[in-house]
Amino acid sequence: MRNTPSDFIIKKEKIIQRMVFMLMICFFSFQTIRGQKHHISVKDSLDGAFDLSDYIIYAHGFIVVPTIITEPALGGIGGAIVPVFLKKHAPVVDENGKKRFINPDITGGIGMYTENKSWMVGAFRSGTLIKSRILYRVMAGYGDMNLSFYENLPNGNDKEFKLNFKSTIFYTQWLKQFRNAKWSAGPQYLLLNSNITLPDLNLDLPPSFVKPKDINSLVSQFGGAIQFDGRDNIFTPDKGIRIQSDFFWSDDVIGSDYDAWRVNLSAIGYYPVTKKLIGGLRIEGEQAFGKPPFYLLPGINLRGIPAARYQGKTSIVTELELRWDVYRRWSLMGYGGLASAFDDWDQAFAKPVVYSYGTGFRYLLARKFKLRMGVDVAKGPEDWAYYIVFGSNWLR
Repeated sequence: MRNTPSDFIIKKEKIIQRMVFMLMICFFSFQTIRGQKHHISVKDSLDGAFDLSDYIIYAHGFIVVPTIITEPALGGIGGAIVPVFLKKHAPVVDENGKKRFINPDITGGIGMYTENKSWMVGAFRSGTLIKSRILYRVMAGYGDMNLSFYENLPNGNDKEFKLNFKSTIFYTQWLKQFRNAKWSAGPQYLLLNSNITLPDLNLDLPPSFVKPKDINSLVSQFGGAIQFDGRDNIFTPDKGIRIQSDFFWSDDVIGSDYDAWRVNLSAIGYYPVTKKLIGGLRIEGEQAFGKPPFYLLPGINLRGIPAARYQGKTSIVTELELRWDVYRRWSLMGYGGLASAFDDWDQAFAKPVVYSYGTGFRYLLARKFKLRMGVDVAKGPEDWAYYIVFGSNWLR
């Protein structure tokens, strides 16, 4: 039975009520912490503008970030609460006499709900063991997500299938810094347990890309990574580059239902063209070997393009970005990208290259962290999309 206009309105009202409820929680959390530390100013000591640097540093590093979710693959609208604890570290001087800068420790959680009834809860931590010179990341979560995947048909069109994922995920990465602290390397591990249903189809007639063992699957992947990070900060860099190469190996020896390899290479760089114009370039490539599950195939990650819209055994993404610091803390953004996803290298450009472009703005929210926040609006081959950006769209 088709939904009536009144059903649609009621559905929208329920979503809005949930989002308002989450924002109220954020507001009262902020007021409580602010009341405990009423002497902390949210005005910057240099320019008198609204700034959360001291609040983040002195209110035990705690801030609640209310986020609007705008990912097209999740229904286009939703809300999330992201409580975050930031701990700022002073630089240290190593035994070789060189100063080593320490990234802030970040600990947080997330609770989200979107228009298509997707929801997720989780927790994460990114930090540094200073004496051991180890950078680590740990995250875990559970989600009930409704996502769209697409099948290529002989007539050249793509058919959309809406799948429901009930998934538990755990990921961790540990990188040991070299004598030159910009370089680091170490192991990483991913565990993903998923149960998939097709709410709008008979389970006996799944799309061709869904194999029987995908319905209830366990992915166990062990790998490693090596990276060079010369950015001037991890949130919104003004200069520097970050290069990372990593791989994952999946096999029944480590408890996985799949035998596959995945190799990634990414490079992100920033350069101040002028004092107020910052240029950025991103190049990423991913290659899968063996028979990975369809939901872990390389895909195109560009603003304006829904997640999992274009997939293949290989993906190549390039994106150019410009930030113009127009007035005081306000900046304008412009960006564009090209990408391709394919199964065989001899058919790398058999399909048209996917593109996207857009614009947006940023506000310097926390000067001492060089943290900016704003909104991006992007156009892909099919539709427009918008994004709430915390830090950078290329945040890694």
